[in-house]
Amino acid sequence: MGHDQSGIKTPEGIRMLEQVRGICQSLPEVTELIDGHGHTTFKVKDKSFIIMSDYGITFKSDLESQEILVQQEQFSKAAYIGHRGWVSTRQPQDWEEMKVLLKEAYLHAAPKRLKQQLMQ
Repeated sequence: MGHDQSGIKTPEGIRMLEQVRGICQSLPEVTELIDGHGHTTFKVKDKSFIIMSDYGITFKSDLESQEILVQQEQFSKAAYIGHRGWVSTRQPQDWEEMKVLLKEAYLHAAPKRLKQQLMQ
């Protein structure tokens, strides 16, 4: 994973990014890049599963999980891609919960071979 922080500049954003990097480093074949909008994006096999900015984290989910998550105050349906199940949070309060949610996001994007590798 690259460690260019040009997309995220605030101290709070950098702290979130470091937490997310810590979670993602245990996941196989994850790449990190800055997209054309300046967002830090985590991908597996060219499929995005986390998109970050200084303002929060957006992660891949499914519509059922999204419906449950958005009932909690800290989560919302993501702008533009929420209709596909993506969820946003501004300031994660529970990093243990985020670890589970971000690993699930990875599983939504990863090919079968990598899912099996992670589950072993």
